[in-house]
Amino acid sequence: MATETLTLGKALNTGLRKALENDPKVVIMGEDVGKLGGVFRITDGLQKDFGDQRVIDTPLAESGIIGTAVGLAIRGFRPVCEIQFDGFVYPAYDQIVSQVAKMHYRSQGKVTIPMVIRIPYGGGIGAVEHHSESPEAYFAHTAGLKVVTCANPQDAYVMIQQAIASDDPIVFLEPKRRYWEKGPVELDAPLDAAYPLHSSRVARAGTDATVLAYGPMVRTALDAATAAAEDGRELEVIDLRTLSPLDLTAAYESVKRTGRCVVVHEAPGNLGLGSEIAARITEECFYSLESPVLRVTGFDTPYPASRVEEEYLPDLDRVLDAVDRTFGW
Repeated sequence: MATETLTLGKALNTGLRKALENDPKVVIMGEDVGKLGGVFRITDGLQKDFGDQRVIDTPLAESGIIGTAVGLAIRGFRPVCEIQFDGFVYPAYDQIVSQVAKMHYRSQGKVTIPMVIRIPYGGGIGAVEHHSESPEAYFAHTAGLKVVTCANPQDAYVMIQQAIASDDPIVFLEPKRRYWEKGPVELDAPLDAAYPLHSSRVARAGTDATVLAYGPMVRTALDAATAAAEDGRELEVIDLRTLSPLDLTAAYESVKRTGRCVVVHEAPGNLGLGSEIAARITEECFYSLESPVLRVTGFDTPYPASRVEEEYLPDLDRVLDAVDRTFGW
């Protein structure tokens, strides 16, 4: 089986290329995705190889991109829309919530919307205002949408292909601070035998406490687990991968063994994904918990200026502090 070491960004590029090769109905559209190859170069080389009718440079109009993609999806295409930065998605929010999420329901199942909305999200790159956001809760809260996020190159390569092949509209969140991190990718593994798209996964086994994370925070959680191991404490890290629908099967099994749980995400804590996850774990694992489910999140403020961004983002120390507090009950 052919395995290559790729960055997460290159793995996405390779997965998009394979989807374009396998299905002539797949089209990519967005601002600067063609000749430039995307601001993060995720679509680099695709327009050159597949033409400007399949890799389409659009006007700077997010609402127009999504609205056009809805029409294409209804007519049988599989559009993959790139929102250049997370903070630019809001002009398209009406289209996403009112049309993309509702069309299947509104048509009593007669119409499918097989489209993917790719959004680079999160902080950590020292970007300016509107270029670092964590909007996942808006979309996970919206019935009719599915929301997934990758955390490593292997998942990036497989999950983007699975999302494109799905008949459901999927918001595909890409952790932009992890685009340049490398990992092994199995390039010729059959897609139908791959790990399911809407399933969480144990990223590191442990016995003493459970740490749940997704997207950019999975690496932070794994680093915290490595540091904790030096002090003799084994943390189990679970990569959630899918935010809507949430798959907490692995989390329930883990918490029932460890008795302690910490949820980590970049987005503000108020009404974030961590709130829903904590509630569900408390309901399901109440008699196994040795302490409350704790959350490590961004603060309830807009992402700050890049010079103080590291003060805002959850880091290894904050995760370890929360783990320590779970042992204080």
